[in-house]
Amino acid sequence: MSTVTISVPATTANLGPGFDCIGAAVNQYNCFKFSPIETETSDLVITITGKEASRVTCDHTNLVYKSFLKFYQYLGQTPPKIAINIELGVPLARGLGSSATAIIGGLMGGNQLAGEPLSLSEIMKLAITIEGHPDNVVPALLGNCQLSVGKAENWQICPIAWHPDLIPVVAIPDFELSTKEARAVLPAHLNRDDAIFNIAHLGLLIKALETGNQDWLTMALNDKLHQPYRQTLIKGFNSVKTAALSVGAYGVVISGAGPTVIALTSADYADRVSSAMTDAWMRIGIKSKAQPLSIDLDGTRVII
Repeated sequence: MSTVTISVPATTANLGPGFDCIGAAVNQYNCFKFSPIETETSDLVITITGKEASRVTCDHTNLVYKSFLKFYQYLGQTPPKIAINIELGVPLARGLGSSATAIIGGLMGGNQLAGEPLSLSEIMKLAITIEGHPDNVVPALLGNCQLSVGKAENWQICPIAWHPDLIPVVAIPDFELSTKEARAVLPAHLNRDDAIFNIAHLGLLIKALETGNQDWLTMALNDKLHQPYRQTLIKGFNSVKTAALSVGAYGVVISGAGPTVIALTSADYADRVSSAMTDAWMRIGIKSKAQPLSIDLDGTRVII
C-alpha cells in the first residue's frame, strides 16, 4: 500500500454528568495522510496545514507519529519510514478531542499500512491505554455517542441513541485550558449525596438523549463531579450559559476539559443560541466562534 488517509472526527466528552465515560463524535475533522518513504534520506517527514499548524511539532515528538510508533511496538515490528501530512480542522487544546484524533489517526494509519493485523476493538484498547481514558478516543474511532465502562482489557462499549432533533451548538473561545489544569481543580473525594446526584442524572441523560425530551435534558445536564469546579477556570462561563438558555437552549455544558462550551437545542433555535453565546463572550472582551454541528455517525474513515 503506497498511501492511506485517515479522517477522524472531533469529540465532545463528559456531557455534564458523564465524566470520563461518555462522549460523542461531531462533524469537525482532522485528516492524516501516510505515505511510506522510499529514499534513504530520512525516516520521518511531517507536514502540517491548517490554522494552528505552526503550533504542532514536526519531529518524533508529534503525537500522531508517537501513536504510529506505538502501534508497531505493540506488534513487535520495526516501523516503516513514513511521510505524514496532517490537515487540521479540530481546534487545539479547546476540549474537542484533538489529541484523541492524533492517537486514532496514528494507530489506524499504522494498522492500514501493516495490512490490518489489529481489529477495531484492539485499536480501541490501545488508544485508551495511550490516552488514559476512553471518553474521547472511543467515539472518535466508532462515531456516534458512546458510553465506555470498564478498565484495562475489559471494556464494555455501549452506543447511546442521539435523537435527531437535538442539535449541539459549539462555542469555542479564543483562549486555551489544558486538561492538566482542568483536572487539578477537581476534588479528591466526593460525598455520597453528590455521587447519588450524578448517578441519577447520568441515567436520565441517556434517556433524554434517546427521546429528545426537553425537560429531562434540562435537568440531566447538571452534575456535581467536575463542572462546578472547572467553570471557575472558564472566564464568562455563567454569562454564556445564561445567554444560551435565555434564547432556547435546553442545557449548557463544558466540552471535555473546556474551555469550549456546548449547548443542546433544537434546529429552530440553533442559530440564535450560537449568536447569544458569542455575544455574551464579546461583552467581556473575549472573541469566540460558535456554530451548530451534527453528530458524526461513522467515526474514523479510511481512504485508500
